Amino acid sequence: MHALLAELVRTNSVNPSLTAGAPGEAPIAAILEREFADPRFEVHRLEATPGRPSLVVRRPGTGGGRSLMFNAHMDTVGVETMAEPFSGRVENGRLYGRGAFDMKGSLAAAVAAMQALPPLPGDVYLAAVADEEFLSLGTEEVLRQFRPDAAIVTEPTGLDLCVAHKGFAWFELTVPGRAAHGSRYDLGIDANLAAVPSLQQLSELSAELLRRPPHALLGPPSLHVATVHGGSGWSTYAAACNIQIERRLLPGETAEQALSELPPGARLVFHRPPYETNPNTRLITLARRALPEARITGQTPWFDSGLYAAAGIETLVLGPAGEGAHADIEWVDLASVEAAAAAYMQIATEFCQTEERQ
Repeated sequence: MHALLAELVRTNSVNPSLTAGAPGEAPIAAILEREFADPRFEVHRLEATPGRPSLVVRRPGTGGGRSLMFNAHMDTVGVETMAEPFSGRVENGRLYGRGAFDMKGSLAAAVAAMQALPPLPGDVYLAAVADEEFLSLGTEEVLRQFRPDAAIVTEPTGLDLCVAHKGFAWFELTVPGRAAHGSRYDLGIDANLAAVPSLQQLSELSAELLRRPPHALLGPPSLHVATVHGGSGWSTYAAACNIQIERRLLPGETAEQALSELPPGARLVFHRPPYETNPNTRLITLARRALPEARITGQTPWFDSGLYAAAGIETLVLGPAGEGAHADIEWVDLASVEAAAAAYMQIATEFCQTEERQ
């Protein structure tokens, strides 16, 4: 497992939607196709977006059991400011490099669990997906073709059990002006100054959101102005001011509700739903049995678990420990990768039994 993880980290899989010309997921998919070139497994390659493959590996059950899917993304964010992005160096029980923590450690653990599992009554799947770091095209494609009874999204959680995270919505607001020479105040309308009331409204809304009753695991909802672009030069009145806004959504909130609170003219560009599950589901009960010291937690980032939950699939987020997601120094704790693999095996073995044995 450690050798596979080092190979995965040494293999560049930066998302090309984030870094132009990056190789994306295909090199990792090729490694996994080699790992699962075994008659025990079915390997389904999904590639609705050319050059952006996702793999679904199926270990067929013997019949009568429930199905479980592990999900891990193959892509990473960029490496422009990293000194050794693909080293795979091991030091003091930590393996370093881009994606080690987010989330090739989880992927290696899920591969090891799949390969070690005995035949079970229910099917076991591994979805190794593309594009989680941008638009989650891979998991969307997987869920169009496969619907397991339950899923473990193996994002790193420090071996705690994540049962909730926020969603997000991206909005855009364009405030119009009128371009004119800087000397022609009689003709020009400064879009940047015209945007000030909208920015003030957003500032007040941001503060008000933080005063709202917080979610027990996630805190309050939030909003920030991500970018402001207006104008073309020193001596020209700005013809338009474009404002990009991100709103983080609590479980129970929708993008449409968030839009209704924004200044007039704002439009929804993209959104992903929040995730929350009952901490007393069978899947989480089994996870607690496998990891008795694990805490029930919420996480701040968005994960593909939001898509599984929105599809009505019982979902848990569980992965190894480490640090440095999207940072210059990234590492995963190797002992926790081994513990995650053992937990995945135990949970699958118990979950994928027949209804009678449950």
